[in-house]
Amino acid sequence: MRFLPVQPHVVLVELDDLPHVLALLDALRSDPVEGIEELVPAARTLLVRFRPEVCSRARLIELLRARQGGAVARAAEGELVEIPVHYDGEDLAEVADYLHLTPADVVRRHAGSIYTVAFTGFAPGFAYLAGGDPLLDVPRRKTPRTRIPAGAVGLAGVFSGVYPQASPGGWQIIGTTPLAMWDLSRQPPALLQPGQRVRFVDMDAAGAGSARSTPRAAAVQVTQAASPLSAVPTLPQARSVAEARAPAAAGFEVCQAGLQTLFQDGGRPGLAGMGVSASGALDQGAFRQANRLVGNPAHLPVLETLACGLQLRSRGDSVVAVTGARVPLSLTAADGTRWHAQPDAPVALAAGDTLTLGLPTAGVRCYVAVRGGFAVAPVLGSCATDTLARLGPAPVAAGDLLAVMPPRPGQVVGDPDSAPPVLPTAQDCVVLDVLLGPRTDWFTPEAVARLASSEWTVTPQSNRVGLRLAGEEPLVRACTGELPSEGTPTGAIQVPPSGQPVLFLADHPLTGGYPVIACVAPHHLDLAGQIPVGARIRFRPLSAFVVE
Repeated sequence: MRFLPVQPHVVLVELDDLPHVLALLDALRSDPVEGIEELVPAARTLLVRFRPEVCSRARLIELLRARQGGAVARAAEGELVEIPVHYDGEDLAEVADYLHLTPADVVRRHAGSIYTVAFTGFAPGFAYLAGGDPLLDVPRRKTPRTRIPAGAVGLAGVFSGVYPQASPGGWQIIGTTPLAMWDLSRQPPALLQPGQRVRFVDMDAAGAGSARSTPRAAAVQVTQAASPLSAVPTLPQARSVAEARAPAAAGFEVCQAGLQTLFQDGGRPGLAGMGVSASGALDQGAFRQANRLVGNPAHLPVLETLACGLQLRSRGDSVVAVTGARVPLSLTAADGTRWHAQPDAPVALAAGDTLTLGLPTAGVRCYVAVRGGFAVAPVLGSCATDTLARLGPAPVAAGDLLAVMPPRPGQVVGDPDSAPPVLPTAQDCVVLDVLLGPRTDWFTPEAVARLASSEWTVTPQSNRVGLRLAGEEPLVRACTGELPSEGTPTGAIQVPPSGQPVLFLADHPLTGGYPVIACVAPHHLDLAGQIPVGARIRFRPLSAFVVE
């Protein structure tokens, strides 16, 4: 058992193999450690997020070691789920060539194996399937694709998996399935659960058409297997706030939606067992401040808008606040009178007033809160919109009517309590504090030094999933092998074989198979979410934790 540095509140526990991971996970569920908030199991590691004020890092390590001594977990044989596949993947020929096989041989070996659902991660409904043909061991792509379609069947290392939604990814795609891996109308939403067995069925083979395989797989009822990972929480049903308390007539008409306007809140932590990341506002400080300025509890949902251009018309009297990126604000009354409004302060709107957010002069994301809060339906307990997982309320569009809850009794509009933070422009070089690890030893000493000495440019491929960075020289690995997938926190700086790093933001996948050279310190995560495309980043390593 090794303990690898991640962040002050996160540690990565490395074990010998998957059975030892399951044994430790089982021990922690049977005898919980106070202060542990989330566990993300993977092939050889367990990512542990904890509260240092409740359980210190040294005490956590002591308690984890004490729970290591249990017998290795052995999953009971779970229900067999058949997944029909068209073996038409764009990487099939390349995989066959790498393995010195024919494409037909790859298909025969893949469809001829029985897999076990080992753990979930990367995205909601994405299951890592272990135990297939040992010859089907292929590396991930050197550069991840920016979009892989839903239903894509892929290989990575010794694992097989099916992409539940369209998303970025680096797995080798060998086919597609028409089955939905993730469906919120199911309970639980994920088709595949830890402990189940999986067999892929070649839909194009003689006698194996969709009439045989699709109804069988689609009709499978999820049955919990006796496995340390089989405990799936009952999900709260999505329910509109308006169902609990009828909103007042006040609200907003969306005249212009801007580039990307989403409902966000503090996120949905605690659902890592289903492959669901926390998501939530990228700039948590600005999100909470917007609510405070209008007198709301800090956790109520707000609008997060990218690069602005948002225009809202008030359908009643209201009080709003705009925080985050520095933008000009203007108000236009129903009679055409126009005046400027102050950001980072409460703004009163009368019925018919139109609020317009201009283009940002610094930062990229604004947060709009309204007194009383928006009446929006939560999904899995949160109103956050996860763009990778496609969870949460739909993006705001022009013509939408946004309902607003009435103010709570005694609700008082607040005043700015401090000057807003200085935010970067596209011409700036932003310094982010980082903690080296957990996989710094996978890189050459020159690469580790280059991480801090180089400037990294934020590319246009960046989004809420992560900032894709480009430097003059790539980060070269000392270890060129395949890293088994493991948990990754927000702020992780993951390096694919191209050597050009990706800085994970709130909508990042829970697990990944590229080594993480460092992690952004928690106090700079809000700043990372406000860095514009074209800006440069310089990483400043802090004293790293000691690997134990």
